[in-house]
Amino acid sequence: MELGDIWKPTYGPGPEAPGSSTPGLVAMAHGFLRLVQPNALPTELINFEQSQSGFSRDNINELLLYELGFLICAAIGVLLIILVPLVGCCFCCCRC
Repeated sequence: MELGDIWKPTYGPGPEAPGSSTPGLVAMAHGFLRLVQPNALPTELINFEQSQSGFSRDNINELLLYELGFLICAAIGVLLIILVPLVGCCFCCCRC
């Protein structure tokens, strides 16, 4: 493995999506992920040199705000997992 010139590195294009037999589904999944999480991870908020108790309240709030899209999707998913069987049970038992 050759490292090349460390002082003057050359950068190539970014990572590409892998080839797939279902490009429509891959595009749909990537579109959903870009919709839910449009921003890059704020790496300056995560400092691994600090201890776990070193996170401040502001950093935690900013990280939760970053993950807001995924948190909303998880809440909707849990709601549907609970609500759909409950409504189905009501329709089956209470056919008035």
